[in-house]
Amino acid sequence: MEYLKEILLYSEDKPMLFTRLHFWVFFTILLALYSILYRRKALRNAYLFVMSLLFYYLSGGYFFTLLIFSTIADYTLGHLIYRSQKRLRKKLFVAVSVGINLGVLSYFKYSYFFTGMINRIFGTDYHVVNLLAQWSNQLANTSFDIGTIILPVGISFYTFQTISYTVDIYRGKIKPVNNIIDFGFYVSFFPQLVAGPIVRAAEFVPQLYQKFNLTRKEFGHALFLILTGLLKKMLISDYISINYVDRVFEAPLSYSGFENVMAVYGYSLQIYCDFSGYTDIAIGVALLMGFRLPVNFNSPYKATHVTDFWRRWHISLSSWLRDYLYIPLGGNKKGEARRNINIMVTMLLGGLWHGAHLRFIIWGGIHGLALVAHKIWLSIRKKMKTSFSPLREGHPMRRFFSVFVTFHVVTAAWIFFRAQNMRKAKQMISQILYDFETELIPTMLFSYKEVFAIIAAGFILHWLPSNFKEKYRGWFIRTPLAVKILAVIVVVIILYQVKSAAIQPFIYFKF
Repeated sequence: MEYLKEILLYSEDKPMLFTRLHFWVFFTILLALYSILYRRKALRNAYLFVMSLLFYYLSGGYFFTLLIFSTIADYTLGHLIYRSQKRLRKKLFVAVSVGINLGVLSYFKYSYFFTGMINRIFGTDYHVVNLLAQWSNQLANTSFDIGTIILPVGISFYTFQTISYTVDIYRGKIKPVNNIIDFGFYVSFFPQLVAGPIVRAAEFVPQLYQKFNLTRKEFGHALFLILTGLLKKMLISDYISINYVDRVFEAPLSYSGFENVMAVYGYSLQIYCDFSGYTDIAIGVALLMGFRLPVNFNSPYKATHVTDFWRRWHISLSSWLRDYLYIPLGGNKKGEARRNINIMVTMLLGGLWHGAHLRFIIWGGIHGLALVAHKIWLSIRKKMKTSFSPLREGHPMRRFFSVFVTFHVVTAAWIFFRAQNMRKAKQMISQILYDFETELIPTMLFSYKEVFAIIAAGFILHWLPSNFKEKYRGWFIRTPLAVKILAVIVVVIILYQVKSAAIQPFIYFKF
């Protein structure tokens, strides 16, 4: 009973995570009741809505009230947009929806950034105030700290999700959801709620009214995704993070240039395994309940140019930025110069979406410049009608060179994304350029042999041919249930052996 109470009460020190035993107990209980209700669609949706709110409460505390607020606001505005006969009224309601969503997001995510900027420019001494804490203290006699604003987990994801809903109604792509419980379920569906993928209403809402359907092949695929996601997160990402990457990024000057380079390579693998691992688990968990979420990653470090990278990395975010920011800005329909400006604006704002820091803006700017450079290069090739390469299109060496360059551009940009501040980013770059200590490389390779072996193995697995990956995925799906159960037991034993004392939250929870 005490353990059940621990599962059902939010703990700031032990939030609900896919990598905690608490989650799998929660999910087992959820599935047990779901197996009784799943045939009655209305009851099923209401049940999953309530359980999703409970999950969010266990993940982020009382911020679930913001989720309810967003649900009510956008459900109402969606109907107002759809029913309005005049285009001006439709635009007004869309503007209200976007304003409310971005206003709430900006308050929690950018208050410190804007307050600090105003204070620096005008010499003022304004301080942020946590209005929710202040209201709670006044109305409920609580004692929350009103001088600190905490970012609600997942707010960046569900904000973009609800914005896309009202905008798509305005564009005539979808009709509003008639039942607020169904809409609340769409907004709060717990597998993808706190770190994506960003699911659009047109993809998900029709599934609310379909009969439950899970084939034996899909069950195997769901189990495969969950197991590989956990291995990516706990065996690779957490291990190299705790035992190497975090230490180097914490104090770059204490390590040689070579060690800093390896930390950057390690972080490239860490963030991919962390984020794609979460997505794999989310897709697998949702599939076990009969819901299909979109693919969010497709071997991004196999990309041959940065445009290709963004077709493979965080696909739901890159497509959202394209459809709701880049194209409304004019896309590529107003000339090359305007196209390049639109790309830069989109990527700079994409960087700012990740956090209100100069380093995120620089990270977005690097990707923006790389995308613009690729577009210009394609334009030059088209005008000159030549590839400027002695190797034919599709030649293995040409592909290798393209992947090599793209990977290192993306990896270099991760320095600014991961560094705690600009000072440490500069220190890391300085160490790499001026204090490499080549003569100590053999000693360092031996000293960090376990970590470097995991990093090497992770990249090798990532760069394996897609058809080979499909073969072993297909083999697992076709195996008898007994073999699948054995695989689960083996993975659990492995993860128990390697798990860290302090469970690491998913990186994108803070965005």
